[in-house]
This record gives sequence, structure tokens and C-alpha cells, in this order.
Amino acid sequence: MDLLDKYLPRKDFESYEDFYANFTIRIPDNFNFAWDVLDTLARTRPEDRSLFWCDERGAEASFSYAGMQRLSNQAAHTLVQGGIGRGDPVMLILKRRWEYWPVLLALHRIGAAAIPATHLLTAKDIEYRCRAADIKGIICVEEPKIMAAVEEAKNRLSNGDGGRPALRYLAFMRPSGRGNGGNPPDAAASGVLHRDGGRGGSWIDFKTLMEKASTDFVRPQEVNANGDIMLLYFTSGTTGMPKMVRHNFAYPLGHIVTAKYWHQVTEGGLHLTVADTGWAKAAWGKIYGQWLCGSAVFVYDYDRFDPQAMLEVITKHRVTTFCAPPTVYRFFIKEDLSRWDFSALKHCTVAGEPLEPEIYERFRQGTGIKLRECYGQTELTVTICTYPWLEPKPGSMGKPSPGYDIDLLREDGSSCDMGEEGQLVVRTGRRRPWGMFDGYYRDDGLTCRVWHDGIYHTGDMAWRDEDGYLWFVGRSDDVIKSSGYRIGPFEVESALMEHPAVLECAITGVPDPQRGTAVKATVVLARGWSPSEELKGELQNHVKKITAPYKYPRIVEFAAELPKTISGKIRRVQIREEDGV
Repeated sequence: MDLLDKYLPRKDFESYEDFYANFTIRIPDNFNFAWDVLDTLARTRPEDRSLFWCDERGAEASFSYAGMQRLSNQAAHTLVQGGIGRGDPVMLILKRRWEYWPVLLALHRIGAAAIPATHLLTAKDIEYRCRAADIKGIICVEEPKIMAAVEEAKNRLSNGDGGRPALRYLAFMRPSGRGNGGNPPDAAASGVLHRDGGRGGSWIDFKTLMEKASTDFVRPQEVNANGDIMLLYFTSGTTGMPKMVRHNFAYPLGHIVTAKYWHQVTEGGLHLTVADTGWAKAAWGKIYGQWLCGSAVFVYDYDRFDPQAMLEVITKHRVTTFCAPPTVYRFFIKEDLSRWDFSALKHCTVAGEPLEPEIYERFRQGTGIKLRECYGQTELTVTICTYPWLEPKPGSMGKPSPGYDIDLLREDGSSCDMGEEGQLVVRTGRRRPWGMFDGYYRDDGLTCRVWHDGIYHTGDMAWRDEDGYLWFVGRSDDVIKSSGYRIGPFEVESALMEHPAVLECAITGVPDPQRGTAVKATVVLARGWSPSEELKGELQNHVKKITAPYKYPRIVEFAAELPKTISGKIRRVQIREEDGV
């Protein structure tokens, strides 16, 4: 029996309308992805591949479902021996190392709360997160810079601060090496650093302890309830301090839609999502939905993005489905795509920001594949998507996902007409989407501000066309009101990006005595171009030709770089603050 049969009353649909109206998910009580999905796969398909990992230096490791089960059992023993138990928050800073998967699954297995985090965090960032979530332990890669940041954060935290437990479990993970079949690639012991009950600064060599642990782990009598916290994600904080997005143990089932109907993974396939494990996109594309659909996960571990190297691994290892942000595809189309054999690649998807039509068309010409876009947030799952029954409209998010009651609202709370821009909201009065977050951890006030009266406000602006497709405009805080017009930054930024001189840009508003607000472009130039008044005029005229003339940037400012969050999102709010707005 197909694993999905347990959770889906129906898997196949005749049209988008049929899919939206009739798709549903069975949510069992006390669902736990490690026990109910991984262990089922380990029992029914023990030797099938669950994960294939490689890095930019040529190291490789392949893991069966049974092998991944054994590793997660060993990791669970190691966590329990270290004092980690049900409900304990543990931060993982493991980059794209294969060790992330067994440790994450081990945390699920014992009912602990996993907090995936990026390796770009500073000591201050880590300290903030430890205080906000009462983080009990951190497991990170064995890299001096990262370990030093963790140690500095720990030193800033005092035991029992404010009556809360201090960070007291630090573990490092030795570098990955070669291996296969689910056996640890680098099993030679390197010695265990002692732990002094969590009161000092000693580190635990997690992998050495893990390798010595039993591969059997007995299920505790009570692991979790569906409403328990399984994942906490700190958002990147484009407008303030990061928020803690709370997902419960039923969350993975919401990503069946992600994998089966957006990525279109297949049983026995190999799926690659370009994302660091510290971001929510990894939960979308690197474990839950893919394994529920029987597809193996492909992990390419790199520090510096090289489009040619990524194309090489995609084609060499016969990746069947692929997902990446538009930036990756921008680099791909600059290559001679005829050099690579894409015969194994069946479906490609894109998310993170709207896609420029030129990228869509050039990628289709080079590979024969139509890119399918999607919209979602860390708080949600796939919310709006170009599903298989829909013809892609480049730049459009697509149509609402089943379970999502989507509306566009004016400032007075009334629904927008076709073609009218409004805030994108999710109505939850009749039904709550599968996988939607439970609220912001320890911040009921913020939760109530964005989710009240049966409506969740995404903070994003969009409009709907005559065919029911939705188009992203920008964050509500970023939309510019000038001379009575509402101008979304994305459209102007997209127009500027088509000029060869522009490497990246940000559109913001600045006070103007005549217009109220004037459109300003902050531009980072591509290699070989230099700032000049002549170039400013050329960029302004370029935008006038591509989009409505009233949207062109009346102010153009050149910059060496744009302010960004640690996740790479442009901080337009910082540009506005520097302009005194």
C-alpha cells in the first residue's frame, strides 16, 4: 500500500477545480513524522534511497530509509543521554551537512522542539534566540567561527536568568566524509570532550557519541500530541526583531501538497531544493513531503554558489525534480544550457519572488521545462501555486491551494474587485489550512494583530486577473503612494533588472512636496559599469518604456551594496530610515 493512502482519501484529480474542492488530508492523533513516516518506510522499503548527499569537493554519501532510521535512533539516544527530552528547544546550525537529517528526526522522535538556524548568525543573534525561546541546547558544525559565536552567546547568558534555564548543552558535529548505505561516512572516533553538567563551556563531540549508541530506540509511552511544538522558525526580521513561528507535529502532512502537486515528485525520484537547512524552505523541499511521496532527497552541500557546478551535479546525478529561487535561474540562463543533459529532469519550480518572463522563456527554451511558481510564508505552506492543471503565466503566483480560502482586502476590510490591488489574506473562519502555524511563540499580541476575526493578514499586496490568477505586488509596508497612484516596488525593480547595468536594486519612497512621495531606486551596478548622470537618465527612460511611465524612479542613487537580512532579503525599511522616512 502506498504510504499516501493512509493520509489521502483521494490522490488523483481531473482539474484544478476538482483538486481545490475535493482534496483533503486525514490527520491521525499523535502524529510523529519520525515514527509514522520514516519508520514505516524503513520497514516497507528498507533499502530504497532516502537521501543522497554530495559536496563541492566531491565527497558523497547515500542513505537508505533503514540506514536513516538507524542513524536517527543513535542520535535520539545521544540527545536523551545529554538530558534533552520532550518539549526541550534545541537549535541546529548544521548548514547542508547530511547529519542534519538524523538529528532533526531524533528531535522529532523524542518529542523535542527543533529550531533550525543559519550559520550566518552572530553571537548577538544567537543570544537573542536563546533568551526568546529558552533554548536548552545547540548542535552546530565544527567550524571555529560558528563555535566561537555560540560560546560568546553562552557566556552572555547567565544560569537561571529571569527564572529561565540557561543554555547548557553544546555539541559539535565533525565534518562529513564519504560513505554509503546509511553508515556514518567518517566513523573513526576522534575523542569525546567531557561535559560538566552544563555549567561550564565544554563541548560534546556529538558524532562520536552517536556512533557508539544503539541503533534501536524504544518509543516512549508519550512522545507528543499533535498540538505540541515540533518546529520553531525565527523569521528574518525585515522590519524588526525576528518572530518565532510555531509549527506543531501535524505540520509535515501539509507539505504533501508541496511535494506531490507543486514539485511533482515521483516515487523513486530524486528531488533537489536549493536551501540551507536553517530556513523554512528546507522543510518545504528537503524532507517531509518528499518522503511522504516516496521520493529521495538530494543535498548539494556548498559554501559558494557556482551555477556551472550546480548544473553539473543536477545532470550527473540524474535529479528528477528541482526547486530554486529566481536568482538561481537568472544565473542558469546565462550559461549555454545545451552543454548539459536534462533528460532526467522532469519538473522545475520557483519561489521566493515573482519570476521575470524572460527567465521563464529562456529556461524553457534551454530545457523544455515550464517553471511553476508558488507563494507561501514561513507561517504557511504552499498557499498559491501554478498547479499541474494550470498553464503558467510568468510572474503570476498561480491560484489558491486547497484548504486556503484566499481573499484580497481593501484598507476598509472590503473585498477587492478583479484587477484591484489589496492585501492578501487567508480566511480561517470556515477551515484552517493544513500546516498553517499555531501563532507566534510567546507573543499573543503579535499573533492577534495579524490573525483576528477569522482572518490571517499576510502583509503582502496582490491583485487577481480575469482568469483567477494572483499576482504579487509587494509587502504592504513597501507599496508607494505617489500622486494618487499605488506603486508596487517589484514591478519597477523587475523593469530595472532587465537593464544590463543593474546587478540588483531596491525601490522605496521618499517625501516629495508635489507628489507626496516620489519613487527612488537604489541601484548596485554590474561589473564594468560606472555611476553617472547619463546612466541615471538611461535607467529612468528604460523603466518608462517597460512599465507605466508614472512608475519610473524620479531619484536614482548608486550604492556599493544593499542592506539585507541574514536570509538575503533586502531591508527596504533601512533604506527608508536612512532617508529619514
